[in-house]
Amino acid sequence: AAHWPLAVVCALFLIVGAITLEDHGIMWADASHQRVIGGAPLDYLAGDGERAFDRIVYAPARYYGPVFETPLVLVERILGLEAVRDVTFSRHLLTHLFFLASGVACYLLVLRMFGNRLLALMAMVLFLLHPRIYAHSFFNSKDIPFLAMFMIALSLMHRAFRRDTLGAFILCGAGVGLLANLRFAGIALFAAVLILRALDLSFAHGREERGRTLLTGGAFALAAILTYYASLPVLWTDPFGRFADLIGALSAHPAEVFNFFQGDWFYAPDGPPTDYVPVWIAITTPPAVLLLAVIGAIALAWRGVRRPRGILRDGPTRFGLLLLFLCVAAMVAVVALESTIYNEWRHLYFLYAPLLLLAIFGLHRLATSCRGRWPRAGVYALAGAGTAVAVVSMIRIHPLEANSFSALTDRAAPERLLLRYDLLHWEHAVGDVLGDILEDRPSERLFLNSGHPRKRVLPSRPERERFTVTADFRSGERNFSQVRDTRACSAPLAAGVYVRRLYANTLYCVVDPVAYFGTVRRAARASEPLARSTFDIHRDGRTLTYLRDGCPAEDIAARFLLHVYPVDPADLPEIRQAYGFDNLDFHALSDTLGNSGGIGVPRLSTGAARIDGNCVAVALLPDYPIARIHTGQFITGGGIRWEVDIAFDDRGMPAEPPDYAEARRAALAGAPLASGVFDVHGMGRTLTYVRDGCSAEDAAARFFLHVEPVDVADLSEHRREHGFDNLDFSLAARGARIDGDCVAVAPLPTWPIARIRTGQYDETGQLWAVAFAFPDGE
Repeated sequence: AAHWPLAVVCALFLIVGAITLEDHGIMWADASHQRVIGGAPLDYLAGDGERAFDRIVYAPARYYGPVFETPLVLVERILGLEAVRDVTFSRHLLTHLFFLASGVACYLLVLRMFGNRLLALMAMVLFLLHPRIYAHSFFNSKDIPFLAMFMIALSLMHRAFRRDTLGAFILCGAGVGLLANLRFAGIALFAAVLILRALDLSFAHGREERGRTLLTGGAFALAAILTYYASLPVLWTDPFGRFADLIGALSAHPAEVFNFFQGDWFYAPDGPPTDYVPVWIAITTPPAVLLLAVIGAIALAWRGVRRPRGILRDGPTRFGLLLLFLCVAAMVAVVALESTIYNEWRHLYFLYAPLLLLAIFGLHRLATSCRGRWPRAGVYALAGAGTAVAVVSMIRIHPLEANSFSALTDRAAPERLLLRYDLLHWEHAVGDVLGDILEDRPSERLFLNSGHPRKRVLPSRPERERFTVTADFRSGERNFSQVRDTRACSAPLAAGVYVRRLYANTLYCVVDPVAYFGTVRRAARASEPLARSTFDIHRDGRTLTYLRDGCPAEDIAARFLLHVYPVDPADLPEIRQAYGFDNLDFHALSDTLGNSGGIGVPRLSTGAARIDGNCVAVALLPDYPIARIHTGQFITGGGIRWEVDIAFDDRGMPAEPPDYAEARRAALAGAPLASGVFDVHGMGRTLTYVRDGCSAEDAAARFFLHVEPVDVADLSEHRREHGFDNLDFSLAARGARIDGDCVAVAPLPTWPIARIRTGQYDETGQLWAVAFAFPDGE
């Protein structure tokens, strides 16, 4: 009965959660491999044997613990859920309930620390109402469970040291084992408990007290280790060997992604800037919590300075300083270890647990320093006002809380935020945007360009049946695709063909691709093409446009090859500098415009469409000076369908293509360097290949050209281990058939050359080859 306010607050959160459950769609990482992580152990235990265990042992995400995902999949199977919509919202419900349970753990922890029910209730509300974290508590089954379990483990840890009983430490060990299962960073609490137990042992008096301290510490460690191993299936058959593999996997995170931060891009595996995590925490966390956390940290530090010896025995102060150390150490470790983190600070959401508890230390310090009931009530009222501001902000921008910014940012100009910070979780709210489009166009049937199931998870609106999901653009139909990279909204060719949705702190841009690509096609046709092949290729500023009249479906379905060579290789992202070009390959039927472009320079817009039987594809080029563009299309299953090479002069203008007839005459005037199916002539820094009476098969085979330098250091870094530069090409890209004869011209590197090996190959292997050396490097 004494905790009735807790029951009321829990009931309110449950009601609001039930009402808003379907307002949040699927985040891009919501249920892809997560369900595999959870389902494989169930299949193995159900008797699926080696096949299921192979899914555990050889899966890319094998070292992610299934302790949270497995219950989600179990509930899904017990209830017989199969529809994407039903599976999604069952996962959202259970994830949110676990988050609310961690709020109750926060309440109990603060109540034990300070014995103040009002303070405990405020702690719970502040913990649950971080706008971004609250939204993620529905659709993020990776980072939120770890945050929730971190708070639960902190509560169990405080309870264990307070009670100092064997059962309490065993329960704490089980909690820390589950925490480490969710994410290996939970090992930090394992180490913290053992260190504190070691300190307690050094202060223990008498054999009995020392024995109890050793027993409880040992029981904690054993419970944590056994829980961890029992809940991580990949370790079941080879505990020690695979644990070593796990450590290696954690030190080399494979995610090759870029982060957009304060207007610049950086490559995530290279580690974040020093201010990345602190800035993201500052601009997304309610200012009241940040201010109180600073006050709490200063109060604890001051208490530690005044009583440096006493803090090791003073339970509350020691616990508070541990929280402060966890916050600081985690942020330092991220920078020092060059950790791969991306999508704002979601990988470190667990830091909000100690940060919030530090804020409660600060609030308690302010309240106890006030003399009299009314000043103390004023302190609580100010903290409550800060909470109310967060609630109002969340209501105002719902369901886009996951992209909210605090009052420390210029929220009056969301477009400015979009030019400085990454917003990659939009798709969880795509249903709300599409619902608004439906309301704007009550009589039209709309087509959504995507086959991805996440786009089918729309809110429960009667009008949602008016959407048709399609994998291709259709002439004459209103077709909409969501844009994740909002900078595409300002692309010149997109002007007037998109619908802008401004929700307080978040800007949505929904493009009508038929209008967009129609505009692109008209603009391209007004200019002469840079090159002609299967597609005519036009350039307008940073936009590269591919056009083909009478285009069959297979021509637009093939993936496009796009390699961009800069004038200065230093303009490339660091990961690309070793290769000497930017790989901006793109798929014509990508499900979004504005793909980030993998590990290349993030592109503003790529994609393609068939309009009135014609094909048009668009790629936005980097803004650095370009020396050469190599582009074409791949054949499904391997090989190149067609390709062209476009060179630019020092003014950035298209260079004149070689005069192949003149190159043929000049080559035939001298003796060849070598003869094969083609005669190979050297002309300055170029090789000219000539064959009289050239067949279509001869022209179709691809040329290989391997050039060995005098000094291996002249090669790009990734070529040095091979010892030669691979300059393979096709006749379509660097040659022509003239009066039934074939001629190709290939430029050579500027460094001294020791040896050249060249010839032709096709899918059957090498067709012919010649080699010649240059003893003096010329």
